[in-house]
Amino acid sequence: MASHPPAFQSLVENLARLPGVGRKSAQRLAFHLLKSEPALSAALGRDLAGLHARVRLCPRCSYLASGELCAICGDPRRDGRVLCVVEDPRDVDVIEATAEFRGRYHVLLGVLSPLEGIGPGELKVRELVERAGQGVEEVILALDPDVEGDATALYLTRLLKPLGPRVTRLAAGLPQGSELEYADQVTVARALASRRE
Repeated sequence: MASHPPAFQSLVENLARLPGVGRKSAQRLAFHLLKSEPALSAALGRDLAGLHARVRLCPRCSYLASGELCAICGDPRRDGRVLCVVEDPRDVDVIEATAEFRGRYHVLLGVLSPLEGIGPGELKVRELVERAGQGVEEVILALDPDVEGDATALYLTRLLKPLGPRVTRLAAGLPQGSELEYADQVTVARALASRRE
């Protein structure tokens, strides 16, 4: 294997530490940056260097913020009576892309996973309970329909229902255009349970 200059090798190693970026992808990115205009590397460096100083988690919902609150929590047009609970800030982006939801969010920053040592104390559960008791009428649990997401939804439902808000989950089922014979049993079961007129 060719011996790369230390600066190049360090860049490859750091890029390979990113999720979803293997060593070959890291090398490809590093070579791309080397071949690109120096202004691209400089801009990328500035953005990375200032990331933690300019972007933080919203103290109310844990979505991305650059000011006191995130843009969603700071928007008075959003309906504070409806709260959508998601696992990760990226999930907010997915729901926002639909332009269908006009409430507010609460990002848990994970789901319950006893095998990985993630319990309620590692998540933003206490903050959710506090918010749900302050005039919230509905809490939508928009968590992944997997074992951890289901366990987290069940746990949160038991905590939140006594506080008064209606607790709902996103409907789950067969994707549009799919064929029933290729769907797994869990998906078919969810489709049956979520059926509507």
